[in-house]
Amino acid sequence: QVQLKESGGGSVQSGGSLRLSCVASGFIYSRSCLGWFRQAPGKERDRVAIIDIDGRTTYADSVKGRFTISRDNALKTLYLRIDSLKPEDTAMYYCAVGRKYDQCDFGFWGQGTQVTVSS
Repeated sequence: QVQLKESGGGSVQSGGSLRLSCVASGFIYSRSCLGWFRQAPGKERDRVAIIDIDGRTTYADSVKGRFTISRDNALKTLYLRIDSLKPEDTAMYYCAVGRKYDQCDFGFWGQGTQVTVSS
C-alpha cells in the first residue's frame, strides 16, 4: 500500500532554513505527481508546492521564492527546502501523492512533520 514518511521538521528561529524529506513506497514513484501541504492549528490544510512527473513545479503565492520542491526518483524521496522561515510558516507539513498516475489529484498523505518558527 502507499506509504509516505516525512522527516526534517523542527524548531527554528525566524530567518532560518530547513529541508524536509519524504520517503515513499508502495507505488510507481516516477509516474506520480507529488506535493507538500501544511496545516496550522485551527486552519485548513493548504497546498504549498507540487511537482509533476516531468519535474514542473507550482508554488502557493505565500511561499514563492522561499520554498523549493524537488524529487529524487531513484531514492523515491521528495524534498522541500524552506528558506527565510517566518513565524506564519509554523504548521504540520505533509507530503502527498496523486490518486492516479500522472495526475495531481492528491489522495494519499503521510503522517506529517512539525515545523515551528519562533520570532
